[in-house]
Amino acid sequence: MLSPMHLAQLNIAHLRAPIDSPQLAEFVALLEPVNALADEAPGFVWRLKESESDPTATVIHEYGDHLLVNFSVWESREALWDYVYRSAHLGVLRRRREWFLRAVEPYMVMWWVPEGHIPSLAEAMRRLERLKAEGPSPEAFTFKDSYDSSEAVSLPAAAEARK
Repeated sequence: MLSPMHLAQLNIAHLRAPIDSPQLAEFVALLEPVNALADEAPGFVWRLKESESDPTATVIHEYGDHLLVNFSVWESREALWDYVYRSAHLGVLRRRREWFLRAVEPYMVMWWVPEGHIPSLAEAMRRLERLKAEGPSPEAFTFKDSYDSSEAVSLPAAAEARK
């Protein structure tokens, strides 16, 4: 019997200014409560933290000092959707243009992983690149063009992660 699947998601954003700038002060102040909201949301499994001592730190410097990375795992697409669009997170999301540059290419990707598997940031970035290069598929998709977990179970990447 195959193990249940969870949904991994990566969302990147290019900051309008350095994270410690006055222009981003309000956004930075919102990070802790929004991250706490995610951590307590039904269906939340895990999220990347740049630093365990500062769980609000989300700028991953190896990809550039102005790139904000949000990377997490959820029990289902519905759980992630509810957090993103049916919680206080939506108010922050609506203000994204104040803090981030407008994206001209995909900036968010989702894919299914076996329950208990935490993908690496490198894998997440590869999934985003795949979405950019090939468009949506069971290996890399978006809310708009999503795939059910059953469509990903038989893929080589899912089989590899179950080992």
